[in-house]
Amino acid sequence: MTDKFIFRFVAVVTVVVILLVVLLNRHMIPGPAVAPAFTPYLPMLNAILNGTCTVLLLTSLYFIKQGNIAVHKRLNILTFCLSALFLVSYVLFHYLMRNETVYGDVNGDGKVLGDEITQYGTMRKVYLAILTPHIILAAGVLPLILLSFYRGLQMQVEKHRKLVRWAFPIWLFVTASGVVVYLMIKPFYHF
Repeated sequence: MTDKFIFRFVAVVTVVVILLVVLLNRHMIPGPAVAPAFTPYLPMLNAILNGTCTVLLLTSLYFIKQGNIAVHKRLNILTFCLSALFLVSYVLFHYLMRNETVYGDVNGDGKVLGDEITQYGTMRKVYLAILTPHIILAAGVLPLILLSFYRGLQMQVEKHRKLVRWAFPIWLFVTASGVVVYLMIKPFYHF
């Protein structure tokens, strides 16, 4: 495969994923009238997948620092697969759920007003300060992950290293902050 093909493939996948997530978050793709019974468990599954990916990324870093390329490669393949599973679960959840969860929305009306602002206003700012870079970096890291994963599988070590210098810390932040975001928003889910 040529670099040109790989870059085009990564660009198409990235655009499709980002477009799909935006359309789902804007509720432009209609979901079912009634969500299946498993739907409320998807956010917890996503947090578990993100937390596992965080640990795997750090473990992978340890093994490559030790020069153990084989274990590093296996861990990264597993992390990549779990991240792909996360993405499927995330998209599925946003397809199935009709109501958006809002941090600080105790009564489930989709708004944060009055006593809710008083009680959760400061923590809501903290939540949004974590959520905003999480979302931006999650979208931005996807092509870096895909390219670095490809370069690593092809044993194009120098190109892989150059990409991973950026991809690794961003991916690590996204997976770790995903767990924090879940833990913070969890009390406000209304299923």
